[in-house]
Amino acid sequence: MKILAHVSWLYTTLIIFIGLTLSILLYPILPRPYARKISSWLIRITTFYSVEVEGQEDPDVQMFMLNHQSDLDIGIMETTSGKDLAWVAKKALFDVPFFGLALRLPQDIAIERESKTSLIKLLRDSKDRLNKGRVITIFPEGTRSTSEKMLPFKAGAKVIADKYKLRVQPVVIMQSSKYYNIKEFFYMPGRIKVIYMDAFVADRENPNWLKDLRVTMQKVYDDELANNPRHR
Repeated sequence: MKILAHVSWLYTTLIIFIGLTLSILLYPILPRPYARKISSWLIRITTFYSVEVEGQEDPDVQMFMLNHQSDLDIGIMETTSGKDLAWVAKKALFDVPFFGLALRLPQDIAIERESKTSLIKLLRDSKDRLNKGRVITIFPEGTRSTSEKMLPFKAGAKVIADKYKLRVQPVVIMQSSKYYNIKEFFYMPGRIKVIYMDAFVADRENPNWLKDLRVTMQKVYDDELANNPRHR
Protein backbone atom coordinates (compact mmCIF):
# COMPACT_ATOMS: atom_id res chain seq x y z
CA MET A 1 0.00 0.00 0.00
CA LYS A 2 2.80 2.41 0.92
CA ILE A 3 4.67 1.65 -2.32
CA LEU A 4 1.50 2.35 -4.30
CA ALA A 5 1.08 5.67 -2.46
CA HIS A 6 4.67 6.61 -3.37
CA VAL A 7 4.07 5.74 -7.02
CA SER A 8 0.85 7.77 -6.95
CA TRP A 9 2.77 10.71 -5.43
CA LEU A 10 5.34 10.56 -8.24
CA TYR A 11 2.57 10.45 -10.85
CA THR A 12 0.66 13.31 -9.22
CA THR A 13 3.78 15.46 -8.87
CA LEU A 14 4.50 14.92 -12.57
CA ILE A 15 0.93 15.93 -13.42
CA ILE A 16 1.26 19.09 -11.31
CA PHE A 17 4.46 19.93 -13.20
CA ILE A 18 2.68 19.37 -16.52
CA GLY A 19 -0.22 21.53 -15.32
CA LEU A 20 2.14 24.38 -14.42
CA THR A 21 3.81 24.07 -17.83
CA LEU A 22 0.43 24.21 -19.54
CA SER A 23 -0.59 27.31 -17.61
CA ILE A 24 2.67 29.07 -18.57
CA LEU A 25 2.11 28.23 -22.24
CA LEU A 26 -1.53 29.39 -22.14
CA TYR A 27 -0.96 32.75 -20.40
CA PRO A 28 0.00 34.60 -23.62
CA ILE A 29 -2.93 33.02 -25.47
CA LEU A 30 -5.91 33.12 -23.12
CA PRO A 31 -7.28 35.97 -20.99
CA ARG A 32 -6.78 35.57 -17.26
CA PRO A 33 -7.90 33.53 -15.31
CA TYR A 34 -8.47 30.76 -17.85
CA ALA A 35 -4.88 29.53 -18.08
CA ARG A 36 -4.71 28.69 -14.37
CA LYS A 37 -8.30 27.42 -14.22
CA ILE A 38 -7.71 25.02 -17.13
CA SER A 39 -4.45 23.69 -15.69
CA SER A 40 -6.05 23.29 -12.25
CA TRP A 41 -8.93 21.31 -13.70
CA LEU A 42 -6.47 19.17 -15.68
CA ILE A 43 -4.63 18.33 -12.45
CA ARG A 44 -7.85 17.63 -10.58
CA ILE A 45 -9.29 15.34 -13.27
CA THR A 46 -6.11 13.40 -14.05
CA THR A 47 -5.15 12.84 -10.41
CA PHE A 48 -8.67 11.62 -9.62
CA TYR A 49 -9.47 13.71 -6.55
CA SER A 50 -12.90 15.25 -6.14
CA VAL A 51 -14.17 18.20 -4.12
CA GLU A 52 -17.26 18.58 -1.96
CA VAL A 53 -18.30 22.20 -1.38
CA GLU A 54 -20.27 23.44 1.61
CA GLY A 55 -21.53 27.01 1.62
CA GLN A 56 -21.36 29.46 -1.25
CA GLU A 57 -18.84 31.85 -2.70
CA ASP A 58 -19.82 35.43 -1.84
CA PRO A 59 -20.41 37.28 -5.14
CA ASP A 60 -18.95 40.48 -3.66
CA VAL A 61 -15.89 38.92 -2.03
CA GLN A 62 -12.62 40.89 -2.30
CA MET A 63 -10.33 38.65 -0.27
CA PHE A 64 -10.24 34.91 0.41
CA MET A 65 -8.39 33.63 3.47
CA LEU A 66 -7.82 29.89 3.59
CA ASN A 67 -5.87 27.37 5.61
CA HIS A 68 -2.94 25.68 3.90
CA GLN A 69 -1.99 22.00 4.15
CA SER A 70 -0.74 20.79 0.78
CA ASP A 71 0.23 21.72 -2.77
CA LEU A 72 -3.27 20.71 -3.87
CA ASP A 73 -4.82 23.72 -2.11
CA ILE A 74 -4.29 26.22 -4.93
CA GLY A 75 -5.85 23.90 -7.50
CA ILE A 76 -8.71 23.10 -5.13
CA MET A 77 -9.48 26.79 -4.73
CA GLU A 78 -9.11 27.57 -8.43
CA THR A 79 -11.58 24.83 -9.38
CA THR A 80 -14.19 25.73 -6.76
CA SER A 81 -14.10 29.51 -7.23
CA GLY A 82 -15.24 31.30 -10.35
CA LYS A 83 -13.24 34.42 -9.44
CA ASP A 84 -10.00 35.72 -10.93
CA LEU A 85 -7.72 35.00 -7.98
CA ALA A 86 -4.59 37.03 -7.22
CA TRP A 87 -2.48 34.84 -4.94
CA VAL A 88 -0.21 36.34 -2.30
CA ALA A 89 3.02 34.36 -1.91
CA LYS A 90 6.49 34.73 -0.43
CA LYS A 91 8.80 36.75 -2.63
CA ALA A 92 11.34 33.92 -2.58
CA LEU A 93 8.91 31.74 -4.53
CA PHE A 94 8.82 34.28 -7.37
CA ASP A 95 12.58 33.78 -7.77
CA VAL A 96 12.38 29.98 -8.10
CA PRO A 97 13.09 28.93 -11.71
CA PHE A 98 9.99 27.83 -13.62
CA PHE A 99 7.65 27.96 -10.60
CA GLY A 100 8.29 31.68 -10.21
CA LEU A 101 7.23 32.21 -13.83
CA ALA A 102 3.89 30.58 -13.04
CA LEU A 103 3.42 33.27 -10.37
CA ARG A 104 4.74 36.26 -12.29
CA LEU A 105 2.84 35.74 -15.54
CA PRO A 106 -0.65 36.00 -13.95
CA GLN A 107 0.58 38.94 -11.83
CA ASP A 108 0.29 37.32 -8.44
CA ILE A 109 1.48 39.34 -5.44
CA ALA A 110 4.85 38.92 -3.73
CA ILE A 111 5.28 39.58 -0.02
CA GLU A 112 8.53 40.01 1.89
CA ARG A 113 7.56 40.06 5.54
CA GLU A 114 10.71 41.61 7.01
CA SER A 115 10.80 44.60 4.66
CA LYS A 116 8.89 47.85 5.23
CA THR A 117 9.46 48.76 1.59
CA SER A 118 7.84 45.48 0.58
CA LEU A 119 4.78 46.34 2.69
CA ILE A 120 4.24 49.51 0.65
CA LYS A 121 4.58 47.49 -2.56
CA LEU A 122 2.21 44.84 -1.19
CA LEU A 123 -0.48 47.45 -0.59
CA ARG A 124 0.09 49.07 -3.97
CA ASP A 125 -0.02 45.74 -5.81
CA SER A 126 -3.13 44.68 -3.91
CA LYS A 127 -4.90 47.90 -4.85
CA ASP A 128 -3.95 47.37 -8.49
CA ARG A 129 -5.36 43.84 -8.53
CA LEU A 130 -8.55 44.92 -6.77
CA ASN A 131 -9.04 47.67 -9.33
CA LYS A 132 -8.84 45.00 -12.02
CA GLY A 133 -11.66 43.07 -10.37
CA ARG A 134 -9.47 40.32 -8.96
CA VAL A 135 -9.87 38.69 -5.54
CA ILE A 136 -6.85 38.76 -3.22
CA THR A 137 -6.28 35.16 -2.07
CA ILE A 138 -3.96 34.42 0.81
CA PHE A 139 -2.87 31.68 3.18
CA PRO A 140 -2.69 33.71 6.42
CA GLU A 141 -0.63 30.96 8.10
CA GLY A 142 2.16 31.83 5.67
CA THR A 143 3.19 28.20 5.14
CA ARG A 144 1.81 24.67 5.13
CA SER A 145 0.63 23.01 8.33
CA THR A 146 0.15 19.27 7.95
CA SER A 147 -1.29 18.89 11.42
CA GLU A 148 -4.91 19.44 12.33
CA LYS A 149 -4.08 22.75 14.03
CA MET A 150 -3.77 25.97 12.06
CA LEU A 151 -0.62 28.00 12.59
CA PRO A 152 -0.84 31.57 13.91
CA PHE A 153 -2.04 33.95 11.20
CA LYS A 154 0.48 36.46 9.83
CA ALA A 155 -0.36 40.16 9.88
CA GLY A 156 -0.04 40.73 6.12
CA ALA A 157 -3.61 39.67 5.37
CA LYS A 158 -4.97 42.01 8.04
CA VAL A 159 -2.89 44.95 6.77
CA ILE A 160 -4.37 44.63 3.28
CA ALA A 161 -7.94 44.01 4.46
CA ASP A 162 -7.86 46.88 6.98
CA LYS A 163 -6.31 49.36 4.55
CA TYR A 164 -8.99 48.88 1.89
CA LYS A 165 -11.86 47.74 4.15
CA LEU A 166 -12.19 44.55 2.15
CA ARG A 167 -15.03 42.09 2.16
CA VAL A 168 -13.30 38.93 3.41
CA GLN A 169 -14.52 35.36 3.04
CA PRO A 170 -12.79 32.62 5.07
CA VAL A 171 -12.46 29.21 3.43
CA VAL A 172 -11.62 25.99 5.28
CA ILE A 173 -10.05 23.12 3.34
CA MET A 174 -10.36 19.79 5.11
CA GLN A 175 -7.45 17.39 5.40
CA SER A 176 -5.80 18.00 2.01
CA SER A 177 -2.47 16.81 3.47
CA LYS A 178 -4.12 13.46 4.15
CA TYR A 179 -4.25 12.95 0.39
CA TYR A 180 -1.07 14.69 -0.82
CA ASN A 181 1.95 15.02 1.44
CA ILE A 182 5.15 16.15 -0.25
CA LYS A 183 7.34 15.44 2.80
CA GLU A 184 6.23 11.81 2.98
CA PHE A 185 6.04 11.31 -0.83
CA PHE A 186 2.45 10.24 -0.38
CA TYR A 187 -0.65 10.64 -2.55
CA MET A 188 -4.03 8.98 -2.33
CA PRO A 189 -7.01 10.12 -4.43
CA GLY A 190 -10.00 11.11 -2.34
CA ARG A 191 -12.86 13.51 -1.78
CA ILE A 192 -11.72 16.79 -0.24
CA LYS A 193 -14.22 19.08 1.45
CA VAL A 194 -14.14 22.87 1.09
CA ILE A 195 -16.21 25.02 3.44
CA TYR A 196 -17.06 28.58 2.39
CA MET A 197 -17.81 30.50 5.59
CA ASP A 198 -19.81 33.73 5.87
CA ALA A 199 -18.11 36.84 4.49
CA PHE A 200 -17.53 39.98 6.55
CA VAL A 201 -16.05 43.45 6.12
CA ALA A 202 -12.68 43.95 7.80
CA ASP A 203 -12.96 46.15 10.88
CA ARG A 204 -9.76 48.06 11.56
CA GLU A 205 -11.25 49.25 14.85
CA ASN A 206 -10.98 45.68 16.12
CA PRO A 207 -7.25 44.86 16.40
CA ASN A 208 -7.99 41.23 17.22
CA TRP A 209 -10.24 40.27 14.34
CA LEU A 210 -7.56 38.21 12.59
CA LYS A 211 -6.79 36.23 15.75
CA ASP A 212 -10.52 35.76 16.33
CA LEU A 213 -10.92 34.55 12.75
CA ARG A 214 -8.26 31.89 13.25
CA VAL A 215 -10.17 30.62 16.31
CA THR A 216 -13.42 30.55 14.32
CA MET A 217 -11.86 28.75 11.35
CA GLN A 218 -10.22 26.23 13.65
CA LYS A 219 -13.58 25.54 15.30
CA VAL A 220 -15.18 24.93 11.89
CA TYR A 221 -12.33 22.56 11.06
CA ASP A 222 -12.54 20.73 14.39
CA ASP A 223 -16.33 20.39 14.24
CA GLU A 224 -16.20 18.97 10.73
CA LEU A 225 -13.46 16.55 11.77
CA ALA A 226 -15.45 15.41 14.79
CA ASN A 227 -18.73 15.00 12.95
CA ASN A 228 -17.48 13.39 9.74
CA PRO A 229 -15.47 10.17 10.28
CA ARG A 230 -14.39 10.19 6.62
CA HIS A 231 -11.83 12.92 7.37
CA ARG A 232 -9.98 10.88 10.01
